[in-house]
Amino acid sequence: MAGALNIFKTVTANVTTTPTSVYATPLGYSTVVLMCQLTNITASTTVDTSAFLVRAGNTGGNVTLVQNASVPANDAYSPLTGRLIMTPGDTFQVSATANSSIQMTLSVLETLTG
Repeated sequence: MAGALNIFKTVTANVTTTPTSVYATPLGYSTVVLMCQLTNITASTTVDTSAFLVRAGNTGGNVTLVQNASVPANDAYSPLTGRLIMTPGDTFQVSATANSSIQMTLSVLETLTG
């Protein structure tokens, strides 16, 4: 039985100081990242955050989407101004300058390629 043609997903994560893969495009699919929001949940501290596209097998190298963007307390930031296309095995990574301060929401559309 073949997989679903189109799958919408919402991925959430608590961001840490170590760059962490929060989403990977599954084999047989391509992914369109529709939206990414990084929310600072602290009451009084600005936190810097970074987001990266890590290419499968490191082909073409890693892509920095944003590096050390400051997110004020109780505010949010979107590192994408448009859509991002990911191929099978690509991963989306995020990090922050403080643990348990940034929450990420990622909305994606996976499309069957085979």
